[in-house]
Amino acid sequence: MGSSAAHPSLLYALGYGLLTALTPCVYPMIPITVAIFGVKAGMPRWRAIVLAAAYVAGIAVMFGVLGTLFALSGKKFGTFLANPWVVWPLALFFIAMALSMFGAFELNVPAGLQARLSRVGGTGLVGAFLMGLVAGIIAAPCTGPPLAVLLAYVTTTRDAAWGFATLATYGVGIGVPFFLLAAFSMSLPRPGRWMEWVKSGFGILFLLAALYYLANVVPALEQFKSPSPLFALAMLGMIAAGVLLGAIHGSFHGPWLERLRKGLGVALVAVALFGLNNYRLTPKGPIELHWLTDETTALAQARDARRPVLVDFGANWCKPCKELDAQIFARRDVAELMLDYTLLRIDVSNENDDPRLGELRRKYQSDTLPSIRILSPDGALMLDPRTNDGHLPDPAQFRELLAEKRRL
Repeated sequence: MGSSAAHPSLLYALGYGLLTALTPCVYPMIPITVAIFGVKAGMPRWRAIVLAAAYVAGIAVMFGVLGTLFALSGKKFGTFLANPWVVWPLALFFIAMALSMFGAFELNVPAGLQARLSRVGGTGLVGAFLMGLVAGIIAAPCTGPPLAVLLAYVTTTRDAAWGFATLATYGVGIGVPFFLLAAFSMSLPRPGRWMEWVKSGFGILFLLAALYYLANVVPALEQFKSPSPLFALAMLGMIAAGVLLGAIHGSFHGPWLERLRKGLGVALVAVALFGLNNYRLTPKGPIELHWLTDETTALAQARDARRPVLVDFGANWCKPCKELDAQIFARRDVAELMLDYTLLRIDVSNENDDPRLGELRRKYQSDTLPSIRILSPDGALMLDPRTNDGHLPDPAQFRELLAEKRRL
């Protein structure tokens, strides 16, 4: 039972890619690259569109393959995201990528390798595709940090198909300006300081990613949330203050006062964005649900009350699990039906350290997160047990299922 809406991660990846194309390492090369793979003045538009599409397809395939490989390599990685020995190095990696965006250092492909790669391809359809395959590597000084962050993300998903889709979408985002220029002869804005602002925006997003993963092991960060709209307004105020201080337009290469103001602004914006994300994932439903956490107790209560059991498998590192809680379980029309169930929540955040959690997942066929199972009052899996695996259910269909199963 999946949601029909596109997964927001694809929109993030597309935006990441487009912003990457607007950075100083890529943007000035767009007209030159378009000319190299064969688009010329007076060329039929259909031909220019085909060449541009081949180039963008090459970029998408190259990044998509990387995404698949990293997702496969992380098949069991998600369960480690509650381990401080894993989370802290991951967060430090994101912080290092942010510093790179702020100009502390650059990730460069050796000049000799760049020269060799630049000779790959040429004019024509195949040449444009081959140029796209190596475009991301040539532009590594700017694609490196965003690409590394996205690869770290898909490693945690453990989904090869999703890894390909996410990174291919990122590649399409990079290719959008190339396609527009080649296909429609659009004039692009002149390069300027605004490209450094784009890099600052990347840096803030990477700091946000560090805070997001640290929340799995730092209780204070996990508790930095509130269902109150006043909390969201306070976070918006912090963002405004941070931007005014210079989080985007300031520079870490100017006078010490400017560096201080930019540092404070960056901190305010990153923390406020983290708070807004927590606010979004905080349940705000009018009905409070009472979850049991012990299987034996839940089954005993269900048997005595002759009520079915709704089992929710989740983890503190599982973002869709939090979205399920905030966007589905918090709905009044859903929660009213859930009151007719004995509710059991099984937290598998520390599955690697507790063999019993693995046994419960095998017992109830919970292969991905989040996953919901419905049991009879006697503890048996009811018909069609896989009501939601790895994604959010459609609210209307989920309500129908709850209404149906509570009568069995």
